[in-house]
Formats: sequence, C-alpha cells, structure tokens
Amino acid sequence: MQDDLGMSHVVSVLSGAFPEGEAFMIRSVRAVAGQITDPELKKQVAGFVGQEAAHSREHRALNERLQEMGYPTAFVDRATRKVLAARTRYSSPRYCIAMTAALEHYTAILAETLLSDERAQQMLGQGEVRSMLLWHALEESEHRTVAFEVYQAIGGTNRMRVFAMWFTTFGFFTLAACASLASLLRDRDFYNPRITYRSAVRLFGSPFFSRAVFRRLLSYSRKDFHPDDVDNSELIAKWNAELFGEQGQIADHLH
Repeated sequence: MQDDLGMSHVVSVLSGAFPEGEAFMIRSVRAVAGQITDPELKKQVAGFVGQEAAHSREHRALNERLQEMGYPTAFVDRATRKVLAARTRYSSPRYCIAMTAALEHYTAILAETLLSDERAQQMLGQGEVRSMLLWHALEESEHRTVAFEVYQAIGGTNRMRVFAMWFTTFGFFTLAACASLASLLRDRDFYNPRITYRSAVRLFGSPFFSRAVFRRLLSYSRKDFHPDDVDNSELIAKWNAELFGEQGQIADHLH
C-alpha cells in the first residue's frame, strides 16, 4: 500500500480474514431468515448476502496474489475459519447475528473513514487493489444497517448486542494484531528501525486511529444506538458516481 510497510501487512491480514468472515455473516443471517417477516428487510437481506458473496470472491482472488508475494493470507484464512467455526458451534443463532452486527459496525466505520478522508485513500496508492477496496468500502456502507435490523427483528436484546460487540472486539484485535506481527516478522524491512518507525508513525497517525473513529466505536454501547445515526447518503451517492458512473473507475469490472 503506497510502499508502506505496516499498512501493507495490516491490509493483507484483513483481506485474508474477509472471505471466512463474510461466509460467517452470510450463514448467520441465513440461519434466522425464517424469523424475518418484514418484506423490505427480507429484500435487504438478499442484497446483503449477494454483496458479501461478491466481496468474498474478490478477496479470495486478491489473497492468492498476496500469498504469492509472501503475505500469509492462507494462514489467516485458515485461522479465521477455525475461530468462527468454533464460535458458531457453541453460540446461538441470535448471538451469531449479534456478532455479525458488531462486525458490520467495524467495517462500516473503517469503510466510511476510507471513503470520506483523502489521507486514508492516499495510503492505498493507485491501481486495481485501491479500486477494489473502495468498492468494498462503498458496499459495506450501503448495507451497514442490515445485520443490526435483523438482530432487532428476531428479538435481540441490547445487553447481548453490547456484550457481543466487546467480546468480538477482543477476539478481532487479538487475531489481527498477532497475524500482522507474524506477517511483519517475515519481512526483512521490519528489521530496519528507520523504515519500521516511519511506518508505525504513519499508521497510528492515520485517520483509522483517530478520535472520531473511536467515538463511533464507543457509540455502539448506547441503548438508543442505530447505524443510521451517522448519515451516509451523500457519501454513497458520491462513490457510486466515482466508481460506477459513466467515467467510473471500475464500472466494467464489478457491480
């Protein structure tokens, strides 16, 4: 990512986790689909499943290329699959939806930070990978309410929702941090103090670690929280035009 050591490894680890993460979310939503009675929400669920399946397909293709470049995406994929399989085995369908809503909160915040901040976009550099990540971000923002509203529709409680958020936070950050460190240890540039220091300063000073991001994460604990508390309509309209308009960056490739 724009010749940045830390960002390259973090993005690669996240990409490695996406296919199994998205498969888990699809399974979780489908497991409770029979309890949904609202026709509009049913339609949104169908769109959610379609978008997540497309994300999984594109990230698997990207992960094969990243693995060839030396990033441990296959290891991350296997680890994510085992962790989520265990969680599914020992959790109720309602709790799995609570986890899905929590993960969607994370992805929506990261997505909207990327789409709204030019500094974040510059960290991606140029080319096909940048366009793919922007497309993924756009669709994460588009369907950010679906899992949350499914959870509400099947009678989920605020207590379980908030617990799932912070339990998922611990697991997600532990896995991401360990996998990123393991990936960095395989890179010779990591052992150059100047490169590593410069990369760390840039990563932790990026928009993804801003106070605004942490405020949005914490907002999930409010009893009256809803994903639409933050209006994303202008952002979605802008990036649909940027990516899929007449002169769109990926109009012929995706969507």
